[in-house]
Amino acid sequence: MKILQFGQTGQVATAVQAAAKAAGVEVVALSRADCDLEHPEAIRAAILGADCDLVLNTAAFTQVDPAEAQPDAAFAVNAMAPGAMAETCAARGLPFVHLSTDAVFDGLADRAYVETDEARPINVYGRSKLAGEHAVLFYPRAVVLRISWVFSRYGRNYVSFMLRLAREREVLKVVADQFGTPTDGEALASFLIATAPRWAAAPAGDPAFGLFHFANAGETSRFEFARAAIDRDPQVRARVEPTTQAAFAEPAPRPPRTPLDTSKLQTVFGFTPELWRPAVERTADRLISLV
Repeated sequence: MKILQFGQTGQVATAVQAAAKAAGVEVVALSRADCDLEHPEAIRAAILGADCDLVLNTAAFTQVDPAEAQPDAAFAVNAMAPGAMAETCAARGLPFVHLSTDAVFDGLADRAYVETDEARPINVYGRSKLAGEHAVLFYPRAVVLRISWVFSRYGRNYVSFMLRLAREREVLKVVADQFGTPTDGEALASFLIATAPRWAAAPAGDPAFGLFHFANAGETSRFEFARAAIDRDPQVRARVEPTTQAAFAEPAPRPPRTPLDTSKLQTVFGFTPELWRPAVERTADRLISLV
């Protein structure tokens, strides 16, 4: 099994490389220096020249606030780049797996979102990622996995960020009116590696292709998400207090509630997500042990 991966140093990219090594799967991970995602011809050349069974895109413009000021860059990386990947995979007959986001929703539903719900993003980042989904899903051997609030031992993420701030500050104010489903990046990576052979062997029209939601089980707030990690650290200095999203006055609006329903994932792949809290606690323990 050989995988060509766009993205090398992000947390999911790193987690996939670790999972692949453990499973004996070969992954060639391309950095921005290896392939500039704002140049479609570089993407096409990379895929056409690769010896691989599957192409995986873990790269993205994920900075929500900077995307408001840099929409062209956000759309180039999040929409045009995956579109070029899917088109080139179609030309070669290779399966293509792409990661998207809960930010394609407006957050106004009164239940967890399913794949067939209308996507109505409210910021540039979400709109660019939705455009990327549309650019990919024309291809019948493409997979789009929507993920949300990703955390892991790798890279800069919400858990590592909250742990650091809780040691540095006397008071830490955390948003309590934004709700979603955290996603264990390492569980995601293991799923991608374990499922790659199925995608590589499946023909167009197989139910393994299409749009899926991948997240841990259970809904929580940003505040409780942070507390689940911070409470594991005996060296915490900060008093953790709830606040509102509006108090931060960030450039990009955030959807207030975007939990993802993973029933389709469970039906098609037989994958049962772990509850979010034990996954966060385990990750926090691992990060704390490294300090």
